[in-house]
Amino acid sequence: MSKLGIVVLIKQVPEMEQVQFDVESGTLDRSSAGVEINPFDLNALEQAVRIKEECGGEVTAISMGPSRAESALREALARGADRAILLSDRAFAGADTWATSLTLSTAIKKLDGFDLIICGEKTVDSDTGQVGAAVAEFLSIPHVAYVTEVRGADQDGLTVAQDIWGGIYLKQLEFPGLITVTKDINEPRLPTLQDKLKSRNAPIEMWDMDDFSDTLAPDDVGLRGSPTKLRKVTDIVPESKACEMLEGEVPKAVDELISKLKALEVV
Repeated sequence: MSKLGIVVLIKQVPEMEQVQFDVESGTLDRSSAGVEINPFDLNALEQAVRIKEECGGEVTAISMGPSRAESALREALARGADRAILLSDRAFAGADTWATSLTLSTAIKKLDGFDLIICGEKTVDSDTGQVGAAVAEFLSIPHVAYVTEVRGADQDGLTVAQDIWGGIYLKQLEFPGLITVTKDINEPRLPTLQDKLKSRNAPIEMWDMDDFSDTLAPDDVGLRGSPTKLRKVTDIVPESKACEMLEGEVPKAVDELISKLKALEVV
C-alpha cells in the first residue's frame, strides 16, 4: 500500500489581540506584536496527522513568508509534520491572495506528487478564505470548503461533512484534492517536549525565486504580481449607544414609542 502524500499550508500570523494597524499605509504593523501559527492551520495540520496515522503517509508543511516563519514550520514538525518547506524571498513580499495562491500551487507542483492538500478555513490577519480554493483552481483539482468532519479516509479519497448555508452536506472527494477545514473539525494536540527538542535541529528546506526560475517570473509574484490594489483604509470608531426606558402603563408606553419611532422616520 502506497503512502499518502499530504500537504498542509501554514501561515505565520501576528497575534491579533496585540497587533496595530497602520491606517496611512493600509497595512498591519507586523512588528507591533508577536507571531504564531494561524489557528485554523493548526486544525488543518492536526487533521493531516490523523489521516496519516489512519492510512499511512507523509505530511509536508509549506509556508510562504520571511525567514522568521521558520519557527512556525518547526512547530509544525513538532506537531507531526514530516517535511517542512519555507518559500522566502523579497520578491514574494506584498502578495495578495492571487499571487500567494499562485506561488504556493507552483511550489506544490515541484513536489514528487501529492494526494491531498489541507488548508485552514481562513487566516485571522486577512480573513478572506480565498487561498485554499484558489490553490485548488491553479492545480485543477477538486476541493471542498468548510469541512467540519472527516468521516472516512482511504488511499483513494475522503468522505467529509461540509457545514455551509445552514446545512451539513456529505461529500466524496477523490484524490488528488483539497479541503479547507473549520475549527470545529478537531482539537489540535500539543507537541511533546521530546518532539519540540527534535524539531529544533530538523531540516527546513528554503526555496526562493531561483527555485522557480523556470516556472515563475518576478511579475507573477509578490506585490508586482498582485492585481488587488488597496486604495483607502478608514479607521472606524464605533458610535456610543444609548438606551431610553419607557415607563408607566403599557398602552401609554406603546403610544410614546410609536411617536418616537415616527419622529425618527423609522415607521
